[in-house]
Amino acid sequence: MKFHTSRDKALESLDTFINNDIVNYSSKRNYDFGPTERKNVSCLSPYISHRLIDEYEISKKVLSKYPYQKVEKYIQEIYWRVYWKGWLELRPKVWEDFTEDLNTIEESENYYLAINGQTKIECFNDWVKEIKEYNYLHNHARMWFASIWIFTLGLSWQKGAEFFMKYLLDGDAASNTLSWRWVGGLQTKGKHYLAQSWNISKFLNKKYQNIELKENMLPLIDNREYKISPIEIQTNNSKNEYLIVFENDLSIESFKIKDYKKIYFILLDNKSRILKLDTKVLNYKKNIIKDHIKEIDDSFVLINKDETEELLESVKNFDIVYPSIGENMSFIKKKVIEKKLILNFITRDEDIFCWNFSNKGYFNFKSSIPKILAKFQLN
Repeated sequence: MKFHTSRDKALESLDTFINNDIVNYSSKRNYDFGPTERKNVSCLSPYISHRLIDEYEISKKVLSKYPYQKVEKYIQEIYWRVYWKGWLELRPKVWEDFTEDLNTIEESENYYLAINGQTKIECFNDWVKEIKEYNYLHNHARMWFASIWIFTLGLSWQKGAEFFMKYLLDGDAASNTLSWRWVGGLQTKGKHYLAQSWNISKFLNKKYQNIELKENMLPLIDNREYKISPIEIQTNNSKNEYLIVFENDLSIESFKIKDYKKIYFILLDNKSRILKLDTKVLNYKKNIIKDHIKEIDDSFVLINKDETEELLESVKNFDIVYPSIGENMSFIKKKVIEKKLILNFITRDEDIFCWNFSNKGYFNFKSSIPKILAKFQLN
């Protein structure tokens, strides 16, 4: 299984899935046939999480070929990422608490056995190896993995979320953090996801039998409450000469990029990150950016840590593609205070509109998808 680093190849992967495999998605999506047999799912998440292609573009392409009713399940799954982002935008303290919690959690012997695939649970150990080798894991396997991590191995969900972010190519602050909270029973309070031996056996074609799991555990409890706060995105009316783009939103085609004197692509190294990334994941991100800008003129440049510090010291006014709550936003907020920056965040109308439906659970959001599609003529 190989993931590409160019937008053209990402679009090719999308077209291949639409033309050949999407019709079987609803009935086959929960099966994990292994890393070399992924035709039952689209495997587009590494491209979406960096926005080489985005959820709205995918919707339009899919619905240009199929009626909504025939591909409804796939469209709904694609929009989970939009929903999670909006949910976190409305409750940014969840991200702050998650990252702060990591500083207080002890890394026990059982934790090291888990991250090295040395537990007594064969399927779990195999998933650890798969994550580290391919930097990807089937979505259903991610749910089993998280459930086993939390309820059978008794490890903190925060350290599990950190582990996923380190190794997954499609690691996304909102989707990853909130999915782990959902499995644990914190996202929808009292409703957790418990991995069952029969379920794992069924959807892995009986590869593993009689797995010893704790299947009757109570959901996690966290007494912290997170009230909705209005999304306040700092903007001003004047356009700046310089644009900053982080690697988690590269779809600069959406903006009038020719108006900028210089566009800086920033990829944070591990010294600048709260959550450290595997070398292969960092290299993938770097190659995505390089592929994205190699055929564009020299107004585009990828800068490293020292160059970033130098830039932010010498220039104070920037436009910046809104990076959403997460690693890049934490970095830039810190720099605003340190360097006294004045930023103008550039957002998409589609994102802002969708995030308005993220104030409740996904059922509420899901019922609004037809309205979203109609609003932006994606159907």
